[in-house]
Amino acid sequence: MVTATHETAHRIFQEHPEVLAPAFEALGLPPPVKADIEVLSPDVTELRPMERRVDTVLRIASSAGDDFIVAVETQTRRAPDKEANWAYYVAYLRAKFDLPVLLVAVCKNRSTASWAIGPFECRVGPWITQATRPFVLGPDTVPEITDESMMAQKPALATFTAIVHSESPNIDAILDMLARGMRPFDKETAKYWCEFLEVGLENTPARDTWKGLQKMVATYFPGRGTLFEETYLEGKAEGKAEGKAEGKAEERTALILHVLEKRGIKVPDEARDRITSCTDLDQLTTWFDRALTADSAANLFTGDPEASDDVPHDRGACG
Repeated sequence: MVTATHETAHRIFQEHPEVLAPAFEALGLPPPVKADIEVLSPDVTELRPMERRVDTVLRIASSAGDDFIVAVETQTRRAPDKEANWAYYVAYLRAKFDLPVLLVAVCKNRSTASWAIGPFECRVGPWITQATRPFVLGPDTVPEITDESMMAQKPALATFTAIVHSESPNIDAILDMLARGMRPFDKETAKYWCEFLEVGLENTPARDTWKGLQKMVATYFPGRGTLFEETYLEGKAEGKAEGKAEGKAEERTALILHVLEKRGIKVPDEARDRITSCTDLDQLTTWFDRALTADSAANLFTGDPEASDDVPHDRGACG
């Protein structure tokens, strides 16, 4: 299941790989540099009997010439199936790219982090055929923020650190430092990091604390119920959005297309016309929910009445 925390981790590692610094430092590797990192497909399905996806897969170009793969998994709780799945991910990526693989598990909960470190062994009697040992980025391996200047100097790492420690007793003080550290930022930069953090905190009490601290937010993560969206979609943002049905339909249409664009999903003209011409709010909401996980624009319409592999031309209010 795709959650806000998963999406945040997925994006922050791709857009800001410097958050991997604690893992690289612990392993004696040079700090990760974005120019040396290639984002790879997270799909590790072969003949597709079932979908298998790693949250994030990166290829690291080492200055020493020893390239390697980093597979990042966000884990919110213990999961019995991960022992086999993680072993499969590592073996598959190793075979596909012929490169060594570093599996990184991101855990906010100490109990989950203790479990995720493994090792997870495939053994017959005393013989271990394979052992999987993720490097865990969690409360014990990612130091808490103790200085507000970290937000100004390393915003991605500071934001990621706060998300990792969102269940810490010190989270209120950490968030206060982040809020004060954002004061030198320009408006758009502050909006970006405010909302990145809000989405990453998901449904924890820390999210409510952060909502009380942040002053400016934006729509970098549409559909996740952030403070900006709550006020905007209820017609309160800047005194606009009067709440008329037509206006709400346009807003939801824009959010659907924005989500697809940000996820790299191509929208054919026929599908775009169907989305933009629809005025049924319930139907638009259904399409929006599907847009968060759909593999193609056509998947938005799967399950609709009279749906087929082709995009229908005539569908009443959503024709």
